[in-house]
Amino acid sequence: MAATEQVQSVGRRKKSVSRITMRQGTGTVTVNGLPVDEYFTIPRHRSLISAPLEVTEARSLYDVTVRVRGGGVTGQAEATRLGIARALLAMDDERRSTLRSHGMLTRDPRIVERKKPGRPKARKRFQFSKR
Repeated sequence: MAATEQVQSVGRRKKSVSRITMRQGTGTVTVNGLPVDEYFTIPRHRSLISAPLEVTEARSLYDVTVRVRGGGVTGQAEATRLGIARALLAMDDERRSTLRSHGMLTRDPRIVERKKPGRPKARKRFQFSKR
């Protein structure tokens, strides 16, 4: 890719959808208009997001802009991690083996199971009474 181009990618997890825009820069990460430290206050979430940049040693090479919607904070962080990994792959295809070996290119397919009729939740049953 040319140095001035930007790459867009999408990451999903549960109900969260994260749209990533990545371009050459100094390493700033913005999430919904806020710095990443203000949006994701839990250190585990921040480390999830920065993991693809750390393993490919591209932390200070790109500016990342994230727009994320839906789901909870953990789902949003994991969706963002997948989106950043896909954007890094679009920038340079030689990073595929590194990202794949760390499990960052696999979308987690687990979603919430639907509620069944006649039950309080998806699998829970009402209390049985013999008499």
